[in-house]
Amino acid sequence: MADLQNPRLIYLKGALFLLCGILSAAILLAQSPHWQTMVLLVLTVWSFSRFYYFAFYVIQHYVDDSFRFAGLWDFAKHCWHSRAGKVGHGE
Repeated sequence: MADLQNPRLIYLKGALFLLCGILSAAILLAQSPHWQTMVLLVLTVWSFSRFYYFAFYVIQHYVDDSFRFAGLWDFAKHCWHSRAGKVGHGE
């Protein structure tokens, strides 16, 4: 599959992700309308957002500036190879 390059489609994709997240959160909070549920949902979203930033910005700019991650799978492979002591780019 080719990379998405049309700016309008990229914005549409982002808007659909946002809509999906809002609807999912609304349904979850409707099923369990407690402040604890809301706090845990906010912490979950915030934590995963920070992890994503860590995987794609922090690692590239502060740990290994020669490696470009194409996705979370590439990040996981990079971490696995780093732990095994055989860091290789493009493996």
